[in-house]
Order: sequence, then C-alpha cells, then structure tokens
Amino acid sequence: MARPAWDPAFEDLTARARIRDAAIRLFADRGVDGATVRDIAREAGVSPGLLRHHFGSKEALREACDAYALDRLVRIKEELVFDDKFAGSTVLPSVHPTVVLLYKYINRALLDGSSAAAAMFDDMVTLTERWVHKMAPDVTDDRRAFAAVLVGMQSGLLAMHEHVSRALGVDMFTAQGHTRMVGALVDFYTNPLLGPELVAKIRAAKESLRAANPPTAAGTDPVAEGA
Repeated sequence: MARPAWDPAFEDLTARARIRDAAIRLFADRGVDGATVRDIAREAGVSPGLLRHHFGSKEALREACDAYALDRLVRIKEELVFDDKFAGSTVLPSVHPTVVLLYKYINRALLDGSSAAAAMFDDMVTLTERWVHKMAPDVTDDRRAFAAVLVGMQSGLLAMHEHVSRALGVDMFTAQGHTRMVGALVDFYTNPLLGPELVAKIRAAKESLRAANPPTAAGTDPVAEGA
C-alpha cells in the first residue's frame, strides 16, 4: 500500500531527497540566506561536493525545494479531500508536522524579496486557480483575481503568525494552535459575511467604476490596478 503524502517516509530518501529535505528544514528555520551549503550538507549527512553534484548551487536547490513544497502540499490536500481521509482519527495528528514544516518553509520563501519568491507566489496563484476551477467553478467570474486574493490572504496569515499566535494565546504552528486556526478558517469559508442585498450593491458599484474606467489599449484594467 502506498504511503500517504504526509508520511515522512512516503518516498525512498535518496541522497538527493535527503539534501532537499535538509534544505527545507534549514530554510524554514533560518531563511535561504541564513543557511549555507555546508550547513545543509551537514544536516543531510553528505558532503558539500555531493550537494553541488545533485543541485549545482544553493539557488538551484532553493528552486527544487520551492517546487517540491508546493507539489507536496497540493498532494496532501487532494488526498485529504478526494480520498475522504479527514474522518480518520489519526489523520490530522499525523499530517500536522509535515504541513506545518511546509507552511513555515513557504512563509520564509515568500518574504525574502527575491525573484524566486515572486515566482513561487505566481505558482501558488496558478495552482489555486486550478483548484477553484475543479472544486467551485461557479464561485466567481474572475478566477484569477479570486485565486490571487485567496493566496494573498492565506500567505498573510502565515506572515503574521506571531501576531495571530499572540491573539489566539497559542502558537498557531503547534497542534493545538493549528487546529484552532483551521477551525476558524472553516467557519470563515462556510459562512458568508455579506448579505445578498449588500453584495448586489457592491457589485453594481464595481461595474459602474469599471464602466467609468475602461481598459486601456494595452489591455490593462485601471480598476484592477487601483486607478
């Protein structure tokens, strides 16, 4: 039987995989600039030369970690949702360490101001747009904007984890704090905050603003750009 995607041993840990996993742990704790090639090699139990053999450079290793972190999170979510594994009493406790590590990694990765951070955010928006198309195709008539705002909101939650944890009275990256945060998110997504009458007024106002500020010849939308 195949191991679930959140199981640390769900794949054979080759030297390349050990290096990648060590880099994810150290990048999550220290950021990319704070973890040297030597640090990562030591954490993985390999030589710096072997790390360079597999990845070439720390920048290329970071790209591999970015892609892996996003892919694995998507696989975990799909297993939980599509394979209906939420009901198992042992699932959430077992998935928590892996998900939290990946969240910490992504939080650090998105905040370092690099072109790689921008690329990761764009990839997250694209993945979210596909998810929305699959799970809730009628939720919006502008899936790209919906996905971008959703990723921004959830990334902001990670970026503000110290403040959120203080407000909760518990670290949101612990099992207790994460459970409470997930409960709040479920409540947030399942209960509309705006009544239908107000929604209609806001949409009408948006269309009026869009009509007064039509797209430019280049195809940009001044309303979307905040004009």
